[in-house]
Amino acid sequence: MRHLLDTTDLSLEEIDTMIATAMDIIENKDKYAHICDGKKLATLFFEPSTRTRLSFEAAMMELGGNVLGFSEAASSSASKGESVEDTVRMVSCYADIIAMRHPLEGAPRVASFKSSVPIINAGDGGHSHPTQTLTDLLTIYREKGRFDNLTIGLCGDLKFGRTVHSLIKAMCRYKNVKFVLISPKELSVPDYIKSDVLDKSGHPYEEVEKMELVMDKLDILYMTRIQRERFFSEDEYLKHKDAFVLDLKKLENAKSDLTIMHPLPRVNEIATEVDDDPRAKYFVQALNGKYIRMALIKTLLEWGGII
Repeated sequence: MRHLLDTTDLSLEEIDTMIATAMDIIENKDKYAHICDGKKLATLFFEPSTRTRLSFEAAMMELGGNVLGFSEAASSSASKGESVEDTVRMVSCYADIIAMRHPLEGAPRVASFKSSVPIINAGDGGHSHPTQTLTDLLTIYREKGRFDNLTIGLCGDLKFGRTVHSLIKAMCRYKNVKFVLISPKELSVPDYIKSDVLDKSGHPYEEVEKMELVMDKLDILYMTRIQRERFFSEDEYLKHKDAFVLDLKKLENAKSDLTIMHPLPRVNEIATEVDDDPRAKYFVQALNGKYIRMALIKTLLEWGGII
């Protein structure tokens, strides 16, 4: 039995196979409509979620399966003091696969030691969000047709953004990928990501504070939120916030085939005027999340001999 706790749990060959499965699902939905007949997915979300939880539920339903679970810790026995281990042991009796989100880093790994069914990490604190990374990879593949030979701009909160950290780790496994890190100094990529991932892999990167300086170089622009609460003062926040809002003016020198991505939710970091630009792919990205989670559920259940 296999779990998905981090994207690095999967080999490049396994990721390629999962991407291929998702692509086939997109083209041949009816072929997969009964793959999970009689099977149940438990969604254990110990913190609120909209896109991730609903896309998991939609994925299982479109595979023919059923869904049970809870959407916040207050509606589970965790509010009575039940441990993660006991919750998972109990839910393993009722479900064939579990998608789990938890505010504590490492909680899904702890759960995997006690689970008798596959565990999918649907986000653990600021650590990892592997299904978002798989969503990002599917989006990149659908838009670019490759993972090699790309220049990727990552913009916004690069210090606390788990989606950014996970995507850097994933893309560092491919050849000739360059990263452009666009953020205020206060929210730059953590030193351990630079030393343990970027430097160790040998992938080139540069750090800038204005996206206009590098827009013409980018094949992909991955936007994230700049959060007011991350700054030490209101003055510092006000000084930086508009520099990290993407609008049509900032796109004037961008490539015609730029792919604009965002893990969502968006607040004000992408102006709504950008939504109608054909390069804006963040809502397509959200749809891709359903398809890659369908492929993941199918794959883990097959690996576990459950279907």
